[in-house]
Amino acid sequence: VAPHPSLTLPSYTNSDGRCPGLLPPGQMKAGTYKLSFDTEGYWKKRGQESFYPYVEVVFTVTNETHRFHVPLLLSPWSYTTYRGS
Repeated sequence: VAPHPSLTLPSYTNSDGRCPGLLPPGQMKAGTYKLSFDTEGYWKKRGQESFYPYVEVVFTVTNETHRFHVPLLLSPWSYTTYRGS
């Protein structure tokens, strides 16, 4: 099995909790993507212990023309994610 190509694009959420411009228009290609969230660092900055040091969300893009919103709902002890609109 050949390894998947990898591209690391560091980003930070804005005051609305979004990462605008993470992937510029036209850059999205069909394939599998992984978002990694430094949840431990996030909670440490707030003086809070966290059960999950990081969260990885893996998803597949089949239609390059769609827009993607991948929310991460987070608490110190749990998380959930879904494909938003």
